[in-house]
Amino acid sequence: MAPAADRLLFLPVEADHITHRVSKRQPIRWIHLGILALVCSALSVVAQVNLDRMQQLATSRYGANTANTVAEWRELIDAIATLPDDKKVEKVNAFFNRRVRWQQDIDIWGQDDYWATPLETMARRTGDCEDFSIAKYMTLLLAGTPIDKLRITYVKAQMGGNLSNRYEAHMVLAYYPTPSADPLILDNMVDMVRPASKRPDLKPVFGFNSKGLWVGGAAAPATKDPGAKLSRWRDLLQRMSADGLG
Repeated sequence: MAPAADRLLFLPVEADHITHRVSKRQPIRWIHLGILALVCSALSVVAQVNLDRMQQLATSRYGANTANTVAEWRELIDAIATLPDDKKVEKVNAFFNRRVRWQQDIDIWGQDDYWATPLETMARRTGDCEDFSIAKYMTLLLAGTPIDKLRITYVKAQMGGNLSNRYEAHMVLAYYPTPSADPLILDNMVDMVRPASKRPDLKPVFGFNSKGLWVGGAAAPATKDPGAKLSRWRDLLQRMSADGLG
């Protein structure tokens, strides 16, 4: 058994709490370790932020509605900055789950796999599970949650109830109060933040943050096109920087 600090134990909410807001792409996709190194760099861009620039871009690119959403988002960051982390997690999860509607990338962007910046997600008010997770991750970092407590996590999500054998690719954000603690799961499929021990519908594949990679469960299949994935992360980093998050 792996040490507790390295174990991703996602141990299902009742079926009536689950809505159909999960990625439809199959199979579970594995990101090559070299690509994950770049992912970690991309997700640490909060070292230098310019939220005033982001506010200006929201107005000039997308108009008043998006500008208002970004203003609410900034107010959220300020309001929760001094709260305990578990309260931050609840409020950030609620903010995006209430404002953003799940939709597949192909329907939003005309691409099979597009990683949206938080600004793009707030502007479109739609996103897939990856967009929810990235936006929540960045928001919690901006609100002062330590990177060590956050892991963006690829999982297999059980669909169709506890007896179903159908699993689909999904991404969530996990918050660890301590390295060995039962993490809290921020999920666009479930509005209530629940501990992993109450989410046996999720089977972890791997989790990562800017400090490292944690593998959970059996070995995952290799990606068919790691170069394309690397390109997408480079593109995401550049766009987040242009938006003021870097």
